Amino acid sequence: MQRHVLITGVAGFIGAAVAKDLLKRNYKVVGVDNLSTGKLENIPSDVEFIKLDVSSSHLKSLLAAYSFDGILHIAGQSSADVSYSDPIYDLNANVTSTLNLLQIAIEKNIKKFIFASSATVYGEQENPLLLSEEQTVNPVSFYAVGKLASERYLSLYSKEYGINCTSLRLFNVYGPGQNLDNLNQGMASIYLAQALRQKQILVKGSGDRFRDFVYIDDVVQAFVSVLEANVKAKSIINVCTGKGTTVNEVCTFIENKVKLAKPTQFSGSTRGDIHGQTGDPTRLLEGSYVKSLTNFSDGMLKMIEWAQERQIN
Repeated sequence: MQRHVLITGVAGFIGAAVAKDLLKRNYKVVGVDNLSTGKLENIPSDVEFIKLDVSSSHLKSLLAAYSFDGILHIAGQSSADVSYSDPIYDLNANVTSTLNLLQIAIEKNIKKFIFASSATVYGEQENPLLLSEEQTVNPVSFYAVGKLASERYLSLYSKEYGINCTSLRLFNVYGPGQNLDNLNQGMASIYLAQALRQKQILVKGSGDRFRDFVYIDDVVQAFVSVLEANVKAKSIINVCTGKGTTVNEVCTFIENKVKLAKPTQFSGSTRGDIHGQTGDPTRLLEGSYVKSLTNFSDGMLKMIEWAQERQIN
């Protein structure tokens, strides 16, 4: 019997990639996106698409005729910088949307709910290496507070209503298909876009900051594996590699593949930005949600080749 899923943020980088994979597995996919940052051309042709903000009160009526085996909530405002300039929008995009979908899950008796959370909920830590899911969280941006609030709502709804909820704490996702037009999110994509279009990389912050970069294919595998798991998945799972890559290393890698007119420049900082963190992927790997993890140099090379083949400039 064909399974049916709802994917929010289906026009975005991650949502479109997950939808494409599930369609190959013969799922019926209904997608919702407001196209604020996502692109219509990203949506696979077999997706039944609804253009709407997920926080809208109209969502319930538009989904009235559908039944779903699961909800993958990937939509959201994903920039810490934007969360400061418009905190109410950030709240609606990242919290109200979650509550809206949880209410729909109750009314439609949808038992599986997978949420795209963020590693930013960990915030600044005394020891930022190999952060486990049991680590005390310390969000330092409005964006991170919103993601954590959604996680807490999911936990409560799971206990009260029996919804099988899993929050995937995504670290720095990158890879082919990422939106190079959006310079407010995605460290690797921002630097690559600047290198290709401006022939120079401008970095806000220090070069010794580091991140745990996780390749898009591994992220898709995590979403699909949790969706298809026969046993209840853990309520929180890090999607990460356990390895840190510095800003300097990212920029140097790009510089070696893209001819620049000027050297990389460093200045200023970004509010709510952390110095660095890596996640502990033990739960991800031991649960076989991802079979193996792509190393950064292999993934970044594929991303650069993808961008150059499309003559992104």
